[in-house]
Amino acid sequence: MTTTTDLPAVPAGLTARRPTEADHARVQATLGDWWGHLGGEFGDLQRALLLPRLFFQHMTDTSALVEDADGRVVAFLVGFLSPARPGTAYIHFVGIDPAARGGGLGRRLYEWFFALAADRDAREVRCITGPANRASVAFHTRMGFALEPGDREVDDIPVHSDYDGPGLDRVSFVRPLP
Repeated sequence: MTTTTDLPAVPAGLTARRPTEADHARVQATLGDWWGHLGGEFGDLQRALLLPRLFFQHMTDTSALVEDADGRVVAFLVGFLSPARPGTAYIHFVGIDPAARGGGLGRRLYEWFFALAADRDAREVRCITGPANRASVAFHTRMGFALEPGDREVDDIPVHSDYDGPGLDRVSFVRPLP
């Protein structure tokens, strides 16, 4: 069983810690390159707006930042427990440096968050992604998330139209916790 002070287990040469407000600009700087500028300038702007400074001020006890030996950001997970829906935890944003993908770091961050959320009495974890981010849809499915029904489908994926505003469609996931 974990406690609220535990951090994710990360591979040798990496260090996990809680993010701080000072990390906001460093994480923001990764968003375009790590997502391959998916959606062009508009996509880069959407990602930046989805990760405002307030998450680095108020959600740090349920979030993690991973750095290499040189202090370079390698991964992050920003999550929280829903204040309006007791029993629900939410993974808001996760990023893994493309050079660090495929080694299980994303899985480790998610499993850490699942354990932290369960320790705090959450019964489910929710998250979203954009319908164009096929790698994210596949990852979440592998992690045991179910796709929630949407109001339409795009390439057999249920989509919630205008979820984050006009033209900002999203795929919604839910995963029960043991």
